[in-house]
Amino acid sequence: MTTTTFDTLSYFEKLKAAGVPEAQAKVQVEVMQGVVQQYDEASRKELATKGDIQDVRNELKDTKHEILKWMIATMVAQTALIVAVIAFLK
Repeated sequence: MTTTTFDTLSYFEKLKAAGVPEAQAKVQVEVMQGVVQQYDEASRKELATKGDIQDVRNELKDTKHEILKWMIATMVAQTALIVAVIAFLK
């Protein structure tokens, strides 16, 4: 799993070089670090686990069997109908 890295020292030094007072630069670094952590936590919640993927595979397999069952039943019914129509016409 990847995490977003945030270089707080570099950010702090850039703020100081731009003329931001040290106390304000520290607060901005702390706030930005919190934002990055919240972003990481939120993005991790959206990731699918191996269990989630296996659940989807099982659902697809069940759906495939259900469709196959209905197709076979429909073909049997059609065949019976065709045989009945042919027997009726004779």
